[in-house]
Formats: sequence, structure tokens, C-alpha cells
Amino acid sequence: MRASSYYESMRLLILIFAVAALSAEPPTWPQFRGPAFNPTVENARLAEKWFKTENIEWLADIPGRGWSSPIVAGDRVFLTTVVTDGPSKKPQTGTEYSNELAAELMKQGLSEAQIMQKINERDFELPNDVMLHYFVLCLDLKTGKVDWKKEFYAGHPPGGRHRKNSFSSETPITDGKSVFVYVANLGLYAFDLKGKQLWKTPLESNPIYLDFGTGGSPILHDNQLIILADNEKQQYMASFDKRTGKQLWRTNRELKATAGSRTQGSAWTTPYIWANSLRTEIVTIAPAATVSYDLEGKELWRLAGMSIVAVPSPFSYDGLLYIDAGRGKPIFAVRPGAKGDISLGQNETSNAFVAWSAPRGSTYLPTPVAYNGGLYALTETGILTRFDAKTGKQSFKARIDPSAGFFTTSPWAYNGKIFCLSEEGKTWVIQAGETFQVLHSNPLDEMAQATPAIAGDRLLLRTESKLYSIRRK
Repeated sequence: MRASSYYESMRLLILIFAVAALSAEPPTWPQFRGPAFNPTVENARLAEKWFKTENIEWLADIPGRGWSSPIVAGDRVFLTTVVTDGPSKKPQTGTEYSNELAAELMKQGLSEAQIMQKINERDFELPNDVMLHYFVLCLDLKTGKVDWKKEFYAGHPPGGRHRKNSFSSETPITDGKSVFVYVANLGLYAFDLKGKQLWKTPLESNPIYLDFGTGGSPILHDNQLIILADNEKQQYMASFDKRTGKQLWRTNRELKATAGSRTQGSAWTTPYIWANSLRTEIVTIAPAATVSYDLEGKELWRLAGMSIVAVPSPFSYDGLLYIDAGRGKPIFAVRPGAKGDISLGQNETSNAFVAWSAPRGSTYLPTPVAYNGGLYALTETGILTRFDAKTGKQSFKARIDPSAGFFTTSPWAYNGKIFCLSEEGKTWVIQAGETFQVLHSNPLDEMAQATPAIAGDRLLLRTESKLYSIRRK
């Protein structure tokens, strides 16, 4: 072989390997709460102030309704939505209005059945009430233009929803080559990045407590696509081959909890792949306990003390696992390597594997964020608490603002700031650190419950009917 031919061949091989390396780059924001499941980045170009006419690169009208978060792979943004035939019951901010209606009707002397009927008429959509169209959308990251839109299911939903929830609250997930969509109690769907459906796997339909709807998102580990399905009939976690949709394993769970006369198995949390210094495990929160499993679904350890209403999801930061046990319950920081039952005894706040706990430190809806040595927990009523992430020492606990309203979206952080998006669509910007200081707020004037995505110097923020690309100009 001549030297020139040899070098031409070598250049071709280098080019091929370079292209392969580029195609194998991990997606920018592949899942709910980002690549580390803790939505923090550092990018000096990210905007810290915005308004409908300031630092908005583009906005896209999104048909229907969905509280799933956007995800990003390369220059593509993916999200899901559901369009209803005819009218759809509008969401409302706050968490107590159904309970307040029930209390008022009880005062009027109505029976329990009559009360439930009136609450259902006002606040719920039940399966036979609606005909739905489920879509996955792909948008261009730079322009917001819809590249493709695929309807993957049409018909009655598998269960109902409270009007604050949506029929599309599970965030999809991507490995950079395919997009995986999960609709609890209905099915799993896989698409390539150009919108071709690769496979679908139907799922059994199980009842959710009072037809509140669903919310937990799928996770990926290597070729495993994993879902957590806590419901009123049979709680379970299951793994599917992401290439084919075939079930690899399933672990049934008996983790219902009882509070007073109420027993509940349903939960709205997302499981977490915890790759720690000792092993990789799957951490899940249920009404009765947090339970961790190995990658084949076998239980490793469990921790009691959860709220009967499990919504926030676990995540790790700087070597510790953080568990938000739900409203009125502790936050736990757990060390790697636990086995068996690691629950705290009466009057205990730590043990061999629980590094620290903060009684009544947990939240109802948002998952906390860990940033620059602090753990920030946000309640649904707008109270922000900072703990030292290593020790659990409380730095402050403060109401963001008397007018801040209600919060479902999980907070995120960058450039020395904590961002808290209210249900009213206003993002409150708080200085990170041990001293509480509100810097300013950024209104968008439309209801918001989805947690944003971050792609380079773009913040992708979803409201009820729009997706915004927020970018400093």
C-alpha cells in the first residue's frame, strides 16, 4: 500500500470514529430533573431575568394540556400532551379547594355519596367522561418549530384525573437515540428521533386513589427502561428492554399505608438510579416506606417514616442520598451500603446509614434541590428551607413572599441562584447561600406545574399552553 493511500485510509477511519463519538454523546437533558436528577448547572449565559417581552428567544403554542417536563437530545426538544374532544376542566392553583368544598357540603348535611358526586362533577374527569388524543411532539431547540407530532393513542383514558393534574404528567426519557413515553396504566411507547414508532407495550390498568391521576416518570439504566407503578390494586416496579419493549423483570410490592380510616397504595414519585461508591441501585418511595432494589429488582434496604401521600422523588448529591418523605415528615440523608431495615428508632435522628434527618423538613409536592453545599426544600405554600447538605443543620426557613402563591414545580439552580416557579407562572429568584434573600421575580402570567429543562444557555419552561425558550439576549 502506498503511503498516501495509507494516510487517506487513516484519515477516513479517524473521521468515522469522530462521527461515532459525536453520535454517542449523551443527551443534554434526558429526563425529569435532568441528567443527574438534581437540576443544577453553571453557565454564565443563562438568563436570570425574563418577562413575556424580555429574554424570550421563542415560544411555542402547545395543544391540549400536559404537566410533563420537556427533555432535550441534541437540537431536539420532546414533550407530551393530551388533547380532549370537547371541553376540558381547567386546572386551579392550590391544593385544598376540593377538601374545602367537601367541608362546606358536609355542613349542609349532604351524605358522603352526594358529596363525592358534587366533587367529581366539579373537580374530576373520569374515564367515561372524556375522549382523549395522546401526542408526543418534537420541536427544534433553536426555533421552537414543531418538527413532528405523533398521536400514539386515542380513546378513553385508563383512569381519571383531578383537574389540577393532567392526563400527560409523566415526563418522557431519551437515551439520545430513541424517546420513550410512559403513560401509567396504559402503555410504554418508543420512537426514534425522527418520529417513527419503534415498539409499544401495553400495561395493565390499575386504579389510582380517588382517580387523582398519575405522575411518576420512567428511568433508564443501560438497556433497562424502568417504571414504578404504585396503585390501589397491585403496586409494582418493572423493567423492560428499551430495544424491544419486552419485560425483563417485575417486582410486586406491598407498601400501602394507613392514616386514620384511610389506606392508600398510590404514589406519584419517580424512582432514582443511585450509582454510588459501592454499587448501583434503584431507590423508590412508597406510602409505607422508601425501598431500594438492585438492578434485578431484589430488595436491598428499606426506611420507614414516609407520608401516606408520596410525591417528591429521591436523588443524590455529594455522596449522600436525599429522601423527602412527604408533607409533615422528615427529610433523610442516607449513606451508601445499607442493608435490611434502616428505619430510625423513636427519638433517633440518625444511625449507621441515616447520616441525618430533619423532622418535619419534607414537602408535599416539589422535590428539593441540592446546590453549593445546601439542600433547598420548597413547600407547596411557598416556604423555602435551606439545610446544610452534609450535616442537616438548618440555615433558614422563610416564606418567599406573601404574594408568592402555590408551588408544584421542583426548584432548580444555576449561577448562585435558586429558582422557584409558582403555579401562577411567576419564577422567584433567591440568592443561594446561608442567608435568605429574594432578588426578584419573573412573571409569565399562566399556570405552570412542569419542571423546566436546561440546554446550554437556554431555559425551557412549560406553562399550561406554551413552551418558552428563555435565553439571554
